[in-house]
Amino acid sequence: MTRDRKASPVLRRSRLVTGLLAAATVAVTAGCTVPVFAPNDSGGGVGSAVAGGQGNWRQCDDVPRKLVGRGAEGMTYECTTLAVPRDWAAPQGGQTYDISLIRIRSRSQKQRIGSLLVNPGGPGGSGVDLAVYLSFGEAFNGLPSAVTDRFDIVGFDPRGVSRSTPVKCISNTDQDASFGADPDPVSQADFDEVVALNKRVAERCGSKLGDQLPLFSTKQAARDMDAIRTAVGDQKLTYLGFSYGTLLGATYAQLFPNNVRALVLDGAIDPEQDFVTGSESQAKGFERAFTNFANWCRATRDKCPIGPDARGAVTDAMAKAERSPVKDDDGREATAGWIFVAVISSLYSEESWQKLAGAVDDLQGGDPQGIFELADQYADRKPDGTYSNLFDANLAVNCADTAAAPSVAKVRELQAQWRTKYPLFGAPLAMGMLPCVFWPGKRDPYPAGEAKGAPPIVVVGTTGDPATPYENTAALAKMLGTGHVLTWEGEGHTAYPSTKCITGAVDSYLIDLTVPREGLRCPAK
Repeated sequence: MTRDRKASPVLRRSRLVTGLLAAATVAVTAGCTVPVFAPNDSGGGVGSAVAGGQGNWRQCDDVPRKLVGRGAEGMTYECTTLAVPRDWAAPQGGQTYDISLIRIRSRSQKQRIGSLLVNPGGPGGSGVDLAVYLSFGEAFNGLPSAVTDRFDIVGFDPRGVSRSTPVKCISNTDQDASFGADPDPVSQADFDEVVALNKRVAERCGSKLGDQLPLFSTKQAARDMDAIRTAVGDQKLTYLGFSYGTLLGATYAQLFPNNVRALVLDGAIDPEQDFVTGSESQAKGFERAFTNFANWCRATRDKCPIGPDARGAVTDAMAKAERSPVKDDDGREATAGWIFVAVISSLYSEESWQKLAGAVDDLQGGDPQGIFELADQYADRKPDGTYSNLFDANLAVNCADTAAAPSVAKVRELQAQWRTKYPLFGAPLAMGMLPCVFWPGKRDPYPAGEAKGAPPIVVVGTTGDPATPYENTAALAKMLGTGHVLTWEGEGHTAYPSTKCITGAVDSYLIDLTVPREGLRCPAK
């Protein structure tokens, strides 16, 4: 994004949100996620709506006020909740989940087309929060007025996320242990310790959620989206999904192809990849993105104090942390795990590269605060040491979606293999598969096939994307059968609305249903 993200927490936070990939959980849940979301609170809508109904919307200016201190000028905010069946395969069972919705409307809206449903990714990201961020317009990295003048922005927290019957089964202590754990435990004893942690987390989630575990799958959430479409009164769905949101959108298109008006899928996941292949793909993507960062350091020494060898500086910092981690003023230790999480966090946006370089340099001087700022932003760890349910939901959805996870022995084997192929990210991404190895719930994998009968779908890819590698873009478009690739030759995770080229192409599609010309590649700037 060539926008000044310093002006707003919107895209900075929503970009972080868009990254929590299914395959990206590092030692329990250090998944490749993007945004730092707002605290998990119950401040969504309070009205109640039955699936399929129009809903009872209420004014909810408190939501943007809690997130960013105020609402956007010229925008109105309304909220409600939508009761949906817990299990769409048996909807008459009587038990429901409450889905929190926000509807944001410009006071200058005219020639309204309908609603634009948005999802930031994760899984675990709040669509209510994202909708608020996007409502602040182009000056703050939000949606262009061309879009908000024609659409209501509708955000939803998927089942199990934030305000929507949130899943919470990982203790703050286990979250700290997970993120702080050695990302590449070499000795068998250290490896077994991480295995035991992941097993404990999975068992506790199983004890708490029981037979609900498979009900947080992407397939169930996609059916919730169709109930939302009906509740907001749209005949067909217009949707903007980032990162994991592309998987959610693709699943919707396969289940409800005739209900699609337009889908923009930005930062593609390839549904045809199995769990192991997807994890390796992400290791490759992050390795490539880190190399781009290191090359930038070498070429921009005035902004990168750890050049000319940024890779060496980070690797050395992690090695030293394994022996003697630097302590913050409160006694918190900047372990190799926390350093690794800080690196992951910074690669979601090119604008964070300088901050990472400074944080590593400060760490070398004995100050870990910059590392913790980046890592806590990614982990959604609050100053008091508590966490939102971002990674609890991430784990529940990822494992429900995973048809089959490798054995512990296979993870150990891949850890060694990928360490050689992807020196910084390979072993941690192999370790990231462990939580689903022990997941006690039944699985409910998403479909992977054509969206027969659906109109053209735009799939957007970024050549330097670490979390959803660019190669996934064409694969998803091809799988859907009606997909059209739009490329941004930039860095960071997801593309819209990064440049005039990307923005113009996506806006024309959303508003006029004009598909970007075949092979369109938008420059980085």
